[in-house]
Amino acid sequence: MMKSFAIALVLLSLQATHGFVSSPRVSRPLTKVAAEEGSGDSFADAALQVSAVAGDLQGQIVVVKYGGNAMTSPELKAGFCQDVAALQKIGIKVVVVHGGGPQISKMLETVGVETRFEGGFRVSSTEVVDVAEMVLCGSVNKEISSTICSAGGRAIGISGRDDSLLKCTKQINEDGFDLGFVGQVETVNTKLLEQLLDAGICPVVSPIGTGIGEEKDIAYNVNADVAAGRIAGELGASRVLFLTDIAGVLNKDMELFPTLSVDDIKGLIADETITGGMIPKVSYATSAVQLGVGGAFITDGRVPHALIKQVLGGDMIGSGGTFVTL
Repeated sequence: MMKSFAIALVLLSLQATHGFVSSPRVSRPLTKVAAEEGSGDSFADAALQVSAVAGDLQGQIVVVKYGGNAMTSPELKAGFCQDVAALQKIGIKVVVVHGGGPQISKMLETVGVETRFEGGFRVSSTEVVDVAEMVLCGSVNKEISSTICSAGGRAIGISGRDDSLLKCTKQINEDGFDLGFVGQVETVNTKLLEQLLDAGICPVVSPIGTGIGEEKDIAYNVNADVAAGRIAGELGASRVLFLTDIAGVLNKDMELFPTLSVDDIKGLIADETITGGMIPKVSYATSAVQLGVGGAFITDGRVPHALIKQVLGGDMIGSGGTFVTL
């Protein structure tokens, strides 16, 4: 009950004070929301708690890995971009790092290029990287930045090759698989990101990196989870969120782990509780925390307005997920 009420309160407050256009589902008058959701005391408690969280995060950086169903569902996509715009309007600096695996796979099939995965990473030949760059840096990247702007925010779409944002070397898989041109991020041009954030602009980053030295003209396909975790760490972000298509990290009985430590994660990978595409998420959530990020969350991107719920909700209205700690 308090979840929907508190989110409605945040969005309606933004509408009243900043001109934010909220979703129709939260456009009821505040008096009606209060009557439906609880007493005046409950209303005040929610307002105070959300206000406290928002105040603590003003001027702070939040990095979000955005992918999965949250990108392919029109309703979830609109809600996500509204969330980014809303967070900007209350002074929180947001960096979006997006994926686009389904879109890449569809285009690869269309053009007849074979692809496969090893250890959660797409094996990337030159042809695969060409298609990935076309899809991610083209239609996907620009659609996200444009939709954030349409929701009342400010955003610019860039790739990891722009101004050498993500400098990479070839990633060597620990199991001996040749992943092709999959990039391991060596450096992040944080100055570029900080300049955009200080100007009130959300960088929307497409995870295609660039080589170093004699390989500076080589494009590398970078896992979006990898890129988000490294960017968050280098920026010293307050939080990094990985939006997924499941509730968070699950045990073998499909039950959620609310929190996991670095040592927990190592053990769960070793006994194959954590497998496939979840491995990069937990690994780079761990790396981000070790680099000094205030908190790393792996949470369900299928929940409407998952971003704003997790960032502003805390224990009160957070959308669940798994919190990764040292």
